[in-house]
Amino acid sequence: MKKPVFTGSAVAIVTPFSDTGVDYQALAELIEFQIAGGSDAVVVCGTTGEASTMPDEEHISVIKFAVETVNKRIPVIAGAGSNDTRHAVELSKAAAAVGADALLSVTPYYNKATQKGLYGHFKLIADSVKIPVILYNVPGRTNLNLNPETVKALAEIDNIVAVKECNFGQVGDVVNLCGPDFTVYSGDDNMVLPVMSLGGKGVISVMANIIPRDTHDMAMNFLRGDVAGAIKLQLQTLKLIKALFSEVNPIPVKAAVNLLGFKAGQCRMPLTELSERNLEILRAEMKAYGLI
Repeated sequence: MKKPVFTGSAVAIVTPFSDTGVDYQALAELIEFQIAGGSDAVVVCGTTGEASTMPDEEHISVIKFAVETVNKRIPVIAGAGSNDTRHAVELSKAAAAVGADALLSVTPYYNKATQKGLYGHFKLIADSVKIPVILYNVPGRTNLNLNPETVKALAEIDNIVAVKECNFGQVGDVVNLCGPDFTVYSGDDNMVLPVMSLGGKGVISVMANIIPRDTHDMAMNFLRGDVAGAIKLQLQTLKLIKALFSEVNPIPVKAAVNLLGFKAGQCRMPLTELSERNLEILRAEMKAYGLI
């Protein structure tokens, strides 16, 4: 039986940047905030971590630093995807070599692929490492869907253990086809409970960057049978989530982390600073939530 990498909430953590590169001291502070706040795992170098702007050496350095800072307290899941299969394999092997507990591997973007190509892409990645692989299906960013039947075929590979699913319409099909050994995580903060109601085991979350405890509690309340408590938290977060996605992720969440008093820095180009109008909306929602 395949063991979930985590249940509950994994934070898709931002990467703090300074003018000279990654601000590792700030990253350590953010990791400690997440562990103290109850996050069940940390995802580094994902979409929210701006991995697409990181040269490979920096990318692997951040994963290594996170592994050393976390020091086995919670799982470290490393983003290691690429639209170049050879590059994805090399990143995956390097992430495993520096101690990542699992990989998050996105569907190829821009050049896309057929379903046959997707199967071959992920199989090569999984075959190159011994650690668990979490598939990442996010059609809104890649303009490509990983079909449920392809997920089922991939789930038969021993170390492909889960999917971060952002296509809610096919969650039920994935669960039915893949069975209880395969884990489904919500990839959208506003759909955590809908995904979990169909058999999901938690969320890989952006909002956990600023509300780790509530995100953890939402998922764990549901898993423990406190559905009313979980629903209350999901509804409570919706206005904040809307503000956190007022512009493309991670622009707003980096602004939010800075508003909390951490040094997240700015996004790397081509992403820009949050507009003044949306910053005011975000600040107002964070005040209403009691965060600032």
